[in-house]
Amino acid sequence: MTRHQRIRRNTTRAIFMAIIILQDLVPFFGNIPLGPLSITTLHVTVILAAIILGPGEGAIIGSTWGVLTWVRAFVAPTSPLAPLVFTNPLVAILPRVMIGVVAGYLFRLVLRYSHSERLAAILAAAVGTLTNTGLVLGLIYLFYRTPAVAQAYGVDVSHLLPALLAIMATNGLAELVLAVIVVPLVAIPVLEVRRRLI
Repeated sequence: MTRHQRIRRNTTRAIFMAIIILQDLVPFFGNIPLGPLSITTLHVTVILAAIILGPGEGAIIGSTWGVLTWVRAFVAPTSPLAPLVFTNPLVAILPRVMIGVVAGYLFRLVLRYSHSERLAAILAAAVGTLTNTGLVLGLIYLFYRTPAVAQAYGVDVSHLLPALLAIMATNGLAELVLAVIVVPLVAIPVLEVRRRLI
């Protein structure tokens, strides 16, 4: 990699990190309330970074979101649930890192066999979103089958799994649709511009 390419990569990484920080801190930018749902948009940024820069950089951008989630759980919780579960770095950070890894490698794999950037971007967006939602909810169920967490969801412990599955089917589906629409619209033109600059 030439010095110019390194500078461009570092600059692009810094821009993605700045976007993640803004999304996390600015209300309605990173989380869009829709009635009873709260749709996050930060996963879209991580997936875009993974597609445009690669899985390693996607993991770095994902870890930026994860660390912010973890720190905010201690100092400025965004919900009653946050201090109960997101103080655990496995729940707060690992799923965000895995978005970048899974979406980045899946994009490369699908592109290699299909030669369609649109298909690769759509599949990376869908699976990247499911990775985040599935890991967060799965880890909550694994580590936090407690009355306090169940109460935060408005159920008792015996109904925690159905409550988590309902979130997967509502928030998770809405976030998946958002990612599948936005990611190809942004990623494909950006990849085209990057090819012209090389």
